[in-house]
Formats: sequence, structure tokens, C-alpha cells
Amino acid sequence: MIDEWRRVSPLSIAATSARDLVKGLLPAAFVLFGAARSENFAAAWIVFPVLLAILGLQLGVAWLQWSRQRYRIGANDVRLEQGVLSRSARSVPYDRIQDVSLEQKLLPRLLGLVEVRFETGAGGKEELRLAYVPEAEGERLREVVRSLVEHAEEPVATMDGEMAEEARPTPAESGSTLFAMGPRRLFIYGLFSFSLVIFAVILGAAQQFDFLFDFWGWADDFVEDERYRGAAEALAGYSLAAQVAAALYAVLTVIVVGMASGVAQVFVRDWGFLLERTAKGFRRRRGLLTKTDVVMPVHRVQALVVSTGWLRRRFGWHGLSFISLAQDSGKSDHEVAPFAKMLEIAPIAVEAGFALPDQDVRWWRPAPAYYFVRGLAVTLFVFVLLQIAVIVAAAEGARIWPLLLLIVPVAAWQAVRRWYLWRVERHALDATQVLSKRGWLSPRLQIASRVKLHSAAITQGPLGRWLGYCDLKLGLAGGTMAFHGLRRQDAYALRAEVLKSIVAADLGSLPR
Repeated sequence: MIDEWRRVSPLSIAATSARDLVKGLLPAAFVLFGAARSENFAAAWIVFPVLLAILGLQLGVAWLQWSRQRYRIGANDVRLEQGVLSRSARSVPYDRIQDVSLEQKLLPRLLGLVEVRFETGAGGKEELRLAYVPEAEGERLREVVRSLVEHAEEPVATMDGEMAEEARPTPAESGSTLFAMGPRRLFIYGLFSFSLVIFAVILGAAQQFDFLFDFWGWADDFVEDERYRGAAEALAGYSLAAQVAAALYAVLTVIVVGMASGVAQVFVRDWGFLLERTAKGFRRRRGLLTKTDVVMPVHRVQALVVSTGWLRRRFGWHGLSFISLAQDSGKSDHEVAPFAKMLEIAPIAVEAGFALPDQDVRWWRPAPAYYFVRGLAVTLFVFVLLQIAVIVAAAEGARIWPLLLLIVPVAAWQAVRRWYLWRVERHALDATQVLSKRGWLSPRLQIASRVKLHSAAITQGPLGRWLGYCDLKLGLAGGTMAFHGLRRQDAYALRAEVLKSIVAADLGSLPR
């Protein structure tokens, strides 16, 4: 046994209660606002004793949960027991733990607490979480469990149950900085991260709390009011130039709000972004309100993903992610350089054991018939919809020939788009890696190690068998990699090379 049974910090009672109380502040504020608007001040006074009662109940429940929760770092697994009325006990063996990460939301961070997550690589469904422990205890747990996972052997113990000095893991010290983003880089990143989520939040709040204030009634009053109606009629009487200026002003407002929302999201999520190369692997820290600290061993990186957007690639900005069994906010892609130049991405790829493609790589293009079939299928689907619209228009006595002409731009668009995709989507195989380029507006380059692939399968549909193309699907831990529409001979040649690498590698000798 490595550790005795322990409890999380008693301060977690306050953190949990405060977190639940914050969730109820917004509805309470709307209740007070609705009561003040309706001049029903008696309802407003009722809110305060109700909030106090809820706070007392939350404190009592949080204390019971804390008193009935305990954890232990055992010789072979991490164990957690919890529950008041219904007890549960979970045990996660070390060979199933893919990563141990630390997360600090705002309230626990103010109290010096941290949440420890033991990730199992099961899509986030089987994570073991300890909320909350002191920061020092979180660091200790991460290093102890990582040491046990990596060495896969029970550390030598002294007579008092503590680990011997030669088996005690060293803390994850700060190493060399590989990538960092300051405020200026974050601001530029936010400008490219256009988001209209603020409008969705406003509309969602209007729908969820419409019983507290009549938002839609206000909108009806605005439309029906003669003063505003006169303003609308006056606006309609303006010149065409004035109307165009008003429309441009509205579009500009949306763009400014979208950029501001993107900047705010980036600053909250990626503030203090720092990627370091330590003795334990890659260490990434980021976050303004919620601070995360993730350490990923180098040998657990299964593949790289270099992505960009339709606009940011014009300015040379790309993003780099690692694919691993461990989860990063529910995703298998770990962002390690979300907004960087290719000159900054290349050294990180080398540290992970990968190399970006050079001029000597031989690229394989998919079969043209694959894109022709997909473009033809979309065109036929649109044609069927137009036929239905023609029937409806004919029944109403409307002209139908403008509808039929719509098929011309649709067919032309599909032809241009599929031809361009055939030009840019490629696949390659070098001595140690498999590479794939996909995407039109947002290109995506995926690089996987040949020896870390698990399988290679070829699938063909009826049209593929007839026209001579197929799909090659590669099994990759923590993600997927598929080559669509390959020529049959190219697919079989690629599969043979991949299988040769898989068979030649001794999987038992690879790091876990």
C-alpha cells in the first residue's frame, strides 16, 4: 500500500456550496427584477430567506458528501469511495490511466484548491475526479500516479509506509519553453476567432426567463408603437444611399461584436498559455478563470494535427494539436500551439518525434471518379428539390423557368469545388509516418507514426467497386485516420506498407 485513506480538503465544502449558490444568483436576480417591475415588493422580500435556507441546505449536503468521501493511492490502482445514501466505490488500475491533469476554476483557485482528473482514455466517460484538494496535494498525486503508471512496478516502501527515497517521484519542474502566447498574440488570435455566441446567450436567456419578464411583449410594443412605426416609415423614405449605409452599419456592428466575443473567449480560455518541454513530457498551462495544468508524456503522442482557417491561413497562422488517448476538455486533440507560425510549429513536432512534410514527400491523389460521384449526387439531390418546387409553383400559377435555371449555378459550383478538392486533398507515406491533407476552406494536415497504428482496412461500396476507388481506414489510438476515394492499386500499396511497419514493430517493447 502506498497511501492511507485520505479525504479531500475541508475547504471543498465552501467551494462546492459557493459554486451551487452562484448558479442560483441569476434566477434570483431575475425574480427580484420581475418583482420590482411589477411593484410586488412582498415577493422580493421572500427571496432572501429562501436563499438563506438554500445556502444552509447546500452547506449541510456538502458536509455530508465530504465526510463520506475518501480516496487512496494503492499499490495497483487509484480508489475512490463516495456517497451518502447510496455508496459507490471506484477503482482505476494504473494500466488504464492515460493522463493526470489539474484544473482550477475561479472559486477553488481563490481558496488554493485544485481538481485532479485521472483520465482513462474512454471519451471522458470514465474519468476519476477528486474535487477539491490543496495545490500541493494535487501536484503530489499527479507525480506519484505518473511514476506508478510509467514504471508499472510497486515502489520500495519503508517501514512507516512512506516511499523510499530512490523511488520517490520528482516534481514536474519547469523546463524549456517551446511556445507561449502573450496578450498581443491572444488579441490577434481573438480577432480571427469570430463568434456570435453572445447573441445566442441573449436569445437563450430571453426564452428561459420569459416567465419573469415579458421580453416578447416589449418587442410587440416596440413594433406597434406609433412613434417607432413613424421612425420606420421615415427610414423607408430615405434615399437608397442612406439605406445602404444603415445596412452596412448593421453588418459592421455584427462584425465588431463577433470579434469582441472572440477576443473575450480567447483571453478567458488561453490567458497565460505556456507549453514547456520537461523531463516528464510536454507541460501545458493556460486559463484566466479556469486554469488547467496538463502534462503529456512524449511517448503517448499518437499523431499530430496542423489546422488552419479560411482567413487565418492567408496570414500564415496555423494551429498544432496532439492526438492522444487522454482527453482535453472532452476532445482527444490536445491544443499545444493553437495560433502559431509554421516556423514555431516545426520544433514542437520534432520534440514529439514527428517531422513536417518536405519537398521530397510523394503525395497520392484520390481517384477523380470519387469526387465526380459526390458532386453528381449533390447536384441530383438539388435537382429533385427544384422539381418539387416547380410542381408547387405550377400549382400556384407562378413562373417556373427561373427555378429550373438554378440547377446551372449549383452544378457549376459542385464541379469547381470537387475539382479543387481533388487538387488539394492528398495522402503520403514516408519511412516513419503517414500523412493526410484534407479540407477546402479549413485545411487540415494529420501526421501519424506508422509503428503506432493498430490496423489498416479497405472498404468499398457498389460504386467504388464499379469505378475502381475505395477507402483506407487506419486504426489509431485516440483518433481516426481515413483516406477516402483512393485508387484501388494505391490503397492496396499503402496498406501493404503500413502493415509491414505494424508487423515489424514489437508492440510489447513500445512505451505504454
